[in-house]
Amino acid sequence: MVRPSLNDLAAFAAVASHRSFRRAADVMGVSRSALSHAIIGLEGKLGVRLFNRTTRSVSLTQAGAGLLARLDPVLQELDHALDTLSEERGSPSGPLRINANKSGARILLEDVVPRFLDLYPDVELDLVSEGRLVDIVEQGFDAGVRLLETVPRDMVAVKFGGDVRFIAVAAPSYLEGNAPLKTPDDLHAHQCIRQRLPSGKRYRWEFAKRGSEIAVDVPGNLTLDDNDLLVQAAAAGRGIAYVPEHFALPFLESGQLVTVLDDWCPVTPGLALYYPRSRHVPSPLRAFIDLLKQ
Repeated sequence: MVRPSLNDLAAFAAVASHRSFRRAADVMGVSRSALSHAIIGLEGKLGVRLFNRTTRSVSLTQAGAGLLARLDPVLQELDHALDTLSEERGSPSGPLRINANKSGARILLEDVVPRFLDLYPDVELDLVSEGRLVDIVEQGFDAGVRLLETVPRDMVAVKFGGDVRFIAVAAPSYLEGNAPLKTPDDLHAHQCIRQRLPSGKRYRWEFAKRGSEIAVDVPGNLTLDDNDLLVQAAAAGRGIAYVPEHFALPFLESGQLVTVLDDWCPVTPGLALYYPRSRHVPSPLRAFIDLLKQ
């Protein structure tokens, strides 16, 4: 049997982890065809089929699953050895991939990212902003950023940025000709600007007061999927929006928006950076976490 190269084995591990040639090729920075040829060559060298392939899915064969179980700890130990060498050089280097929601990316870019890149110029930071909650391991990310309450339980979470308060806002011109709001139930008599979540579901507005909680499926003829757009539509008098407070602050300060139902708008745990508990933490991510904790 011809011994496979380390590149061959790394290619196999990437496809096995992502269950997709396309995603694995994107993470590795190679073409899909080149990755496919590498796997075919590896299977030829080993004399066994490692993957079951269809036009819609990729899955491991029994032989492939056995190889991955033995290979994964070896590759992690190799990563650890290379990280140790990087630390001996005195500075982290290499890629760092973080998947964040828009709020998280915005906060990181204000302060943490500029300082991090100045301190560690040999790190290549790839910050991907998207609304949907993804499997960071499957998608090839080192870490993710989401609201603390949505972080998967098997992850290590590092909270940052303080708590978050969701508020209901509207333009004074809209409120002038409409019924006053005293409780969340009063929203049913108003035009609300609804929000579509990345999952496709419509967000039910969540309120709390003195231990009493209520979720309202508000009425409205406009639905948007972005907090900036929600705030802009509210400022234009289209109705009431429910958004994280920092998105509305400039409009509140200018008087274009005012808050309603203030005593029903709760403070919730804020953002957290999270990463797999069971995996080796690469030196660029460790350095990023250290800076984030400051």
